[in-house]
Amino acid sequence: MRVKSEIWVLAYLRRCQAEAVPAVIVRRGDAAAGAIFICVDLLDGTVSLYGPAPAGFVGGETERRWVRCLGVGPVGSAEARTYLARQREFDPDLWIIEIEDRAGRHFLGEDAVEG
Repeated sequence: MRVKSEIWVLAYLRRCQAEAVPAVIVRRGDAAAGAIFICVDLLDGTVSLYGPAPAGFVGGETERRWVRCLGVGPVGSAEARTYLARQREFDPDLWIIEIEDRAGRHFLGEDAVEG
């Protein structure tokens, strides 16, 4: 059984806080099962965007897995905003979390598939 989205988000915000990295909920989604997107602002006009891995990733049924949404490197913030707007049209229950970290750390550990 997967942890509810709201509980996962609150734990993630605490993780960022422990690392002294600013993190905010930009959009609050469904508390139980909303998809979560993590936007890492590199503070240079670019961001790295992580979202739910597609179905079929090992462990994806019980643990959250993450993939980069827009290629392997950072993209412009406008491109990320456009992508997230399209995702909101598809899934109005999604969460958007934004963190600011010049080093580009996402704090998703081994659950992030960098591929």
